Amino acid sequence: MTFHEIRFPASLSFGSVGGPQRRTDVVTLANGFEERNTPWAHSRRVYDAGLGMRSIDDLQVLIGFFEARMGQMHGFRWKDWADYASGKGAAEVAFDDQTIGFGDGETADFQLIKTYRSGAQSYARPIKKPVAGTVRVGVEQDSLQEGVDYEVDLVTGMVSFVHPPDPGMEILAGYEFDVPVRFDTDRILTSVASFQAGQVPNVPVIEVRI
Repeated sequence: MTFHEIRFPASLSFGSVGGPQRRTDVVTLANGFEERNTPWAHSRRVYDAGLGMRSIDDLQVLIGFFEARMGQMHGFRWKDWADYASGKGAAEVAFDDQTIGFGDGETADFQLIKTYRSGAQSYARPIKKPVAGTVRVGVEQDSLQEGVDYEVDLVTGMVSFVHPPDPGMEILAGYEFDVPVRFDTDRILTSVASFQAGQVPNVPVIEVRI
């Protein structure tokens, strides 16, 4: 799959609806009990970009972006306004927002992750598309300097240290991130009259695995 490292206009994604989707296979047994299983280790985000359209100019921007991606052909970045940073709410990014691993004295590369917790359960989500200039990394209580102590791959979300962290050292990171997505349709049906009457086009967008 080809991917364009360009973000869908954030002003148009603001106001869209969407969120995580899971796949669960449920089998009801003869005694009424259920067996549940999932083939997905990670959730998949789905959105509707049409609800972010507010003007005819917005429609033209959407169509231009859609054509440049050739419909479903090429992936792109998407800002999920409900979940785009490592911290909570509107808090500024801090280097100790998330734990992304522990040093072993040999490993120098660590994947950015975001951990979601509820009670005793948690889910670690790989972050593959960090936003340039927002990534902060630290080891234990010390903030490090990008370009001196580590490098960040904005295409894969990998953090590479110049020197592998010592064994047992906690690796920390904070960042903003985009979701890798594609259009989930090869056509966009628009009508100026319908749009002016308050009807917006349906523009499904779905997360892609990379």
